[in-house]
This record gives sequence, structure tokens and C-alpha cells, in this order.
Amino acid sequence: MSKTNLSDFELIEQFVNGKQSSIEVLINKHKNRIYTYIFLIVKNEQLAEDIFQDTFIKVINSLKNGRYQDKGRFVSWVIRIAHNIIIDHFRKEKHLNTISNDNNDYDLFNSSKFSDKNIEQEIINDQITNDVRKLIDKLPEDQKQVIILRHYVGLSFKEIAEQTDVSINTALGRMRYALINMRKIIEEHNISLSVQ
Repeated sequence: MSKTNLSDFELIEQFVNGKQSSIEVLINKHKNRIYTYIFLIVKNEQLAEDIFQDTFIKVINSLKNGRYQDKGRFVSWVIRIAHNIIIDHFRKEKHLNTISNDNNDYDLFNSSKFSDKNIEQEIINDQITNDVRKLIDKLPEDQKQVIILRHYVGLSFKEIAEQTDVSINTALGRMRYALINMRKIIEEHNISLSVQ
């Protein structure tokens, strides 16, 4: 059986029992979801990569020290670790009184993506994605978190409820209000989710 077909639990078990290559398979299996979650919160590629690495260093150490109990929620556990590292980073940044550039819009045309030949559809998709992210940023924090966990990380509402320490009904309600608020923002600002 290929390692990519193994469950998270089986890969963790192999790693804990000394098979180092299993952790690489596990990281590769979930890296897109976890990195996307981190990036959507910190909005800085270099910082997201650093936090991603710190997250998996902590995951590896926790696994080696037997501090993970499998309940079929490996990704939720990793996201919680990442979330805590992000909070620690922003607390430290605030404490050091550093200035953050997160409030500035991205300069889309100063990106290496546009230095290569791209088809028009990729540009349109990038613009729509950017517009949607700006809409999400306008939401209250609890609604923003549910949207990110559901649509970018792919967690179920049950996993979101566990991750955010609320009931499933509360998680569903936050999603509903997030979508209502996004529609209101689109209507109030006459936003079109396409390239003008």
C-alpha cells in the first residue's frame, strides 16, 4: 500500500515508531489547507511560510513526545497549533510596537505572477479571489474565522465547532450571518466580483 493511501493515524503511528519518511507524507497531504489558513490570517507570504514551519516543528515535537491523541482530527489539531503561533506572533509584534503592513492593499501588478505570460482567465480568477478576500476581511472576526475554516481549509461544521469551542448551531449561524453580511457589503458598495 502506498504511503499516500494511509490514514493520518497510520502515518502518525509509523512516524512515532521511527519511520521518518511518514511525517513528510503527512505534511504534504495537508500542507495546502494549513498554509492557506495561515496565509489568509497573516496576509504575508514570508510570515506564512515561517509560521507554517514553526507549526510543523511543534507538531513533530508533540508527536515525538506523545502529546497527540488521535481522535480523527489531525488537521484541526494542527490548525489550532498554527492559530496559537499566529496569536503569539501578533502579541509579540504588538509588544515590540512594530508597524505592520497588513492594512495596505496588495500591489497585484508588482507580482512575479504577472511577469510570465498568463492567460486572461488566470488574471480574472486572481482578481475575483482578491476581491473575495477583501470582503472576508470586512467581516467580524468570528464570521471571518468560520468562512476561512470552511471554504479555504475545508473543515466540516462539526470540526469548526470543535476548533472554535462553540456549538454546531453557532458555527452554522456565524456562516449564515457571514454570507448575509458579504451580500450586504456587495450591494452597498456596488461590488462586482469580476474584472472591471
